[in-house]
Amino acid sequence: MKVTLSVIKADIGGYVGHCAMHPDLLDSAEKSCAKAKKNGLLIDYHVTRCGDDLQLIMTHQKGEDSKVIHKLAWNTFVDCTAIAKKLKLHGAGQDLLADAFSNNVRGMGPGVAEMEINERPSEPIVVFMADKTASGAWNLPLYKMFADPFNTAGLVIAENLHAGFSFEVHDVVKSRKVTFNAPEEIYDMLVFLGAPRNFAVKAVYHRATGAIAAVSSTQKLSFMAGRYVGKDDPVCIVRAQGDFPAVGEVLEPFAHPNIVEGWMRGSHHGPLMPVSVAQSTPTRFDGPPRAIAAGFQLAEGMLVGPVDLFDDIAFDPARKKALEIAEVLREMGPFEPHRLPLEEMEYTTLPQVMKKLTERFKKI
Repeated sequence: MKVTLSVIKADIGGYVGHCAMHPDLLDSAEKSCAKAKKNGLLIDYHVTRCGDDLQLIMTHQKGEDSKVIHKLAWNTFVDCTAIAKKLKLHGAGQDLLADAFSNNVRGMGPGVAEMEINERPSEPIVVFMADKTASGAWNLPLYKMFADPFNTAGLVIAENLHAGFSFEVHDVVKSRKVTFNAPEEIYDMLVFLGAPRNFAVKAVYHRATGAIAAVSSTQKLSFMAGRYVGKDDPVCIVRAQGDFPAVGEVLEPFAHPNIVEGWMRGSHHGPLMPVSVAQSTPTRFDGPPRAIAAGFQLAEGMLVGPVDLFDDIAFDPARKKALEIAEVLREMGPFEPHRLPLEEMEYTTLPQVMKKLTERFKKI
């Protein structure tokens, strides 16, 4: 069976501040998706949140970039924004950068990750969602999942993974893309993956079959809006088992928190902490950045689940380590590398400060 899995998210109002989502917004989104399922537009859906981001996980047979599916998501976000404004929630509708819907939500603010697949006899899917971080946050985890044999044993010992995977990498600054083959082009690829502000893994493919293995959202809100309107808070879909890494191999990269952009005012580096959905409420300095993982089995397009995959004591050491990293970075206050470099601050306070001080800068 051919099925499309669409994950579309937006920050349409924080409760309280930037940390959580008001239940009324979740209820409104639930009703919207339930109606679409009843009318046959969706096969199935799951509504959840990561921090203050509303997450719509949907299955259907309309293909990627479907106008009707994206319009459903857009209208859902618009309705939720109206509720957020009524409740005077913080940043109501901040991810909706357009006045009206047009064709699809790409470039309009919401984050999108979609894949159209031929459903296998067993189709495990992991949907990763993050809050208080940027689109390149998945670079290191995806590299470990699909190119690092110290993380994914199957790359060495499983014949169907041994040929490796190809990575579609997007230059999110110059709007161009390049594809690398792993393992032979790993060194070249890491030059770019190691610069997540400029480059992000958009998709990963099984080289022997060409089947899609993973896809992420690569939208950069600041580039779209020309100013800081919130961090990208990306999503990522990963297929597991069979020709792809096992679920445990997909989750293993998060046992060692990587440092990502985000945190307070989107202007600081912090550790990406793997947490349960219930723990995805970043309150300390609006952080640290959080990642959740929802596991599903697809069955004729139905979302069987989710399993809250980071709700496991095995990730307690990762959470502890993330908090220790957070302590070290927080002690640096407004100094880099806790604070982002100046070029990234172009979207926050830097232009205003520079304008005010222009006359005071003199040539040396």
